[in-house]
Amino acid sequence: MLNQQIKDITIHDKRIGTQSPCFIIAEAGVNHNGNLNTALELVRKAKEIGADCVKFQTFKAESVITKNAPKAEYQLKVTNPEESQFQMLKNLELGFEDYVKIIDECKKWDIMFLSTPYNEEDSDFLNNLGVSAFKIASGQLVELSFLEHVAHYGKPIILSTGMATLSEAYDAVQVIKNAGNDQIILLQCTTNYPSDNKDANIRAMVTMGNALGVLYGYSDHIEENYACYAAVSLGATVIEKHFTLDRELPGPDHSASLNVEQFETLIKGIRKTEEALGSPVKTPSEKERRNTIGMRRSIVLKKPLNKGEEFTMDNLTYKRPATGLEPRRINEIIGKKAAMDIKSDIPLKEAMIIWE
Repeated sequence: MLNQQIKDITIHDKRIGTQSPCFIIAEAGVNHNGNLNTALELVRKAKEIGADCVKFQTFKAESVITKNAPKAEYQLKVTNPEESQFQMLKNLELGFEDYVKIIDECKKWDIMFLSTPYNEEDSDFLNNLGVSAFKIASGQLVELSFLEHVAHYGKPIILSTGMATLSEAYDAVQVIKNAGNDQIILLQCTTNYPSDNKDANIRAMVTMGNALGVLYGYSDHIEENYACYAAVSLGATVIEKHFTLDRELPGPDHSASLNVEQFETLIKGIRKTEEALGSPVKTPSEKERRNTIGMRRSIVLKKPLNKGEEFTMDNLTYKRPATGLEPRRINEIIGKKAAMDIKSDIPLKEAMIIWE
């Protein structure tokens, strides 16, 4: 499991670490479809269902993509194939002034705001708005100069690792650390929308965390939630998943997102998983302790024994309740003699045995 020497990270007022509740990010992304009112509603719904953070994406199409870049395969399936990827992203932009309003809404509802920048200008803009951390998408993991630029803000960085090898993740982490920033959380991620459960590779999350000396988590693109629960059980400190008001809305990410009800189910499942994980200390629960007398057994006689007669394996057995001598003491009793006449089916007590 995760090296306990790795320090916790605080983002705004949330402590993230191995002993803290999993930090849950509702990835609104571009599911606002370029509409500020939809973005604000995503903020409100994320708060209502118990997410710790609602995350958007800050970009201008001109800075992200060439005008002739083809759409990804998954985008062709869920959007107009005759529309260029540039035009699709252009339609999904929010104005920089919109982010101020979104942040105000997050403050009003007491939910953390994060947004993913795609270049230095975007990250400078977000930093000037006072964001408490940066989430970097998988595609930018190999853009080391960009990572260095963001690292110099001195704020926590949550970095997705889709499409990456361990060597590439190592290079990214080293660049950030060499910039004087060790507040890093790596997220295992599969860059496909939706991705398949068999491709989740959750164990790689643990490998990265231990090998690179950072906290780890999981960014999920699977339609079900099994991989998220598996990640939590293996020590994920952060879970991120796409979030939409309606999976049937037009746009590249809605169909691979959870709607409000589904995301609420995810959050409840994560909290139930954490509850079930409990403590590493093996000890009975309070309810188990109360059940011990009725469920465990005592040493009893199979048949009556007269005073002075010897206890043997032939005349001893175990029966409920656990109100007499414990079964582990049977070898102490064998060969000893009865201190009184004893009936069968009565849990043996110390006073019933001659111990010298």
